[in-house]
Amino acid sequence: MTIGRQLDTQKARPHEQAQTQTFLDDLGVRRIEPRTSPFDPGYDPQTLKSHLEQSAHLMDVLKISMGCWLIAQEHATRSKIAAASKHGVSTTTGGGPFEIAVAQNRLSEYLELCVALGFTRIECGEGFTELPLEAQRVVHTAEGLGLEVQFELGKKHDGTFHHSLVDELIAQGQAWLDAGACCLVVEARESAAGVGLFAEDGRLNEVFADRFAEAFGLDVVTFEAPNKSSQFALLDHFGPGVKLGNVRLEELLRVETYRRGLHSDAFGKENLRPKIVNSA
Repeated sequence: MTIGRQLDTQKARPHEQAQTQTFLDDLGVRRIEPRTSPFDPGYDPQTLKSHLEQSAHLMDVLKISMGCWLIAQEHATRSKIAAASKHGVSTTTGGGPFEIAVAQNRLSEYLELCVALGFTRIECGEGFTELPLEAQRVVHTAEGLGLEVQFELGKKHDGTFHHSLVDELIAQGQAWLDAGACCLVVEARESAAGVGLFAEDGRLNEVFADRFAEAFGLDVVTFEAPNKSSQFALLDHFGPGVKLGNVRLEELLRVETYRRGLHSDAFGKENLRPKIVNSA
C-alpha cells in the first residue's frame, strides 16, 4: 500500500465510523438504550479499558464481580472504576462481598470502601447466607453514602425455582423496591443450569420468567444470562427489551447483535428481526 493510500484510508475511518448508525437505521434496526450489564470476573485493567472503548455505549451497568477486586492491586481496581466512569458507565459490586461483610459484621466498613473506590452501586442479596438486616436499613445506609442498591433474588446452591419460592422471591423483591432499591436481579450464577429459572439441561422456565417480568416490569428486573443459550432464550422469549446480566465482556457484542436481529439465529424471529418503516 502506498503512503498516499494509507493516508486516504486513515482519513476515511472517522467518516466510516459515523456512517454505521445511519446504515443500521436504513436496515430498520431498533435504537435501543443499554440493557445489558456485563461483568468483570477479574480481567486485567487494559482488557477492561479496551472493552469500554469498544462497547461502553451498550452497557447498562458494569459489575466488578465476585471478590476479585478486593484482592487485586488496589490501584488496578481504582483504574477500572475510573475508566468506566470516564465512559459514562455506572459500576456495581457483586453480591458476594456484601453477604460476607454482613456475616462478619463489617457492613459499614464495606460500604465506606465501596465509596472510597468510586463504585456507583452495590449489589445485596442472600444467595449463600441469611441476611439479618431489614431492607430499609441497608438501603438507607447505602444511600446516605451516595450508593445505589440493587438486590439479587434467589439462592446460589438451592437449585431451580418452584412455584411457592417464586411467590416468596416476588414478595422479597417488592420489599426491597419499596425500601428504595433501584432494581432487581434474578440469580443464574455462571452456568444457567440447575439454578434459578434454568433446568439442569439449561432450558428456561418461561412461566416463572414471565411472573418476574409481570411483577416488576422489564425496566426493573435483570435476568442473569451467563452463556449463549441463556442469553438467546431470554431474548427469544421477551424480545429486545429484556435486561440481561452476568454477560462476559467478550460476549457483549454477540448479545447486542442478537438483540438487534443482526445475528443469523435472530433474523428470522418476528420479535427481533429489524423492520424497515419507510422503504423506497
